[in-house]
Amino acid sequence: MHTQAAIVTGASEGLGKFMAIEMGSRGYHLVLVALPDTGLPQLAQFLEKNFNICVNYFEMDLTSVGNCVALFQSLEAQQVQATILINNAGIGNNNWFEDKCIRFYAKQITLNVITPVVLTRLFIDQSSNVKQRYILNVGSLGGMFIVPKKGVYGATKAFIRHFTKSLQLELKKTNISVSLLSPGGINTKPELLVLHDSLKGISKTTILEPEEVAKQAIDGMLKGKKEIIPGRANRLFVQLNKITPSFIRAFILQKNFKMLLYLHAGILYWW
Repeated sequence: MHTQAAIVTGASEGLGKFMAIEMGSRGYHLVLVALPDTGLPQLAQFLEKNFNICVNYFEMDLTSVGNCVALFQSLEAQQVQATILINNAGIGNNNWFEDKCIRFYAKQITLNVITPVVLTRLFIDQSSNVKQRYILNVGSLGGMFIVPKKGVYGATKAFIRHFTKSLQLELKKTNISVSLLSPGGINTKPELLVLHDSLKGISKTTILEPEEVAKQAIDGMLKGKKEIIPGRANRLFVQLNKITPSFIRAFILQKNFKMLLYLHAGILYWW
C-alpha cells in the first residue's frame, strides 16, 4: 500500500515553511521541495521529531520541467502517493519593470506559472484509490489589482487565479478539490517586518502573520473552499473592488500614483 503524503513546494522558508508545519501538526506525512542549501533537511528533521510523521524532501530547482517529472517518478518508486499538492513556490518582487533583467522575469514566469501547471498535471495523472484529494494553489491579491512595480508578478498571479478557477470547473465531478489562496501582506521576511511596522491605520490591519495564513489556508482547503482570502480587511478590499466601476478604480490609481508608499502582494496601502 502506498504511503499517503502532502507535497509542499517552496517549503524551506516563508509561507511554505509554515504550511509544512501546519500540515505536520495535523499528522500529515510530507513531501517537501525547495532549492538546495535553504535549510530543508533541518526542517524535515524538526517535523519528524516534533510531529512523529514521515518527511521526504527534495532539494531541486522546480523551474526545470525535468525535475518536476523526476519528483513524481521518485515518489512512485518509493511508493509514496501524493494526496495533497500545495503549489506555493514562487518569486515575488517590488521593482519598476526596467529595474529587473530579462533573466529574472523569465525565471519568475517559469516558477510562478509553468511549474504549478506541470506539477498539477503530474499530480492529476497519478493513479489513486483514495476518497479525496486536494490541490491548493497559492495566488495573491496581486492577481486582482492592477498596480505599478508588480506588473509581471501580478500577471503571474492573475494566471494562477484563472487557471485555478478553470480547474475547479473541470474537476468538479472528480475526487480532486481545488482551492485558491489569495493572501495580502504577510510577515515572512525581516525586511518586511520593518516595513510593515511603519504602516498605520487600516493598512496595518491587512498584514497577517504566516502562521495564521497557513492555518486559514489549510482549513479552507480541507473544507473544499473555492477561494481563501485570509484577513477581514483583505476580504473587504476585495468586495469593494468588485462593486467599484473599473473607470473609477483607474482614476483613483492614476490620481494617487505619487502617493503610493508601499505595495506588497498586489494590494494598495495608502495613508
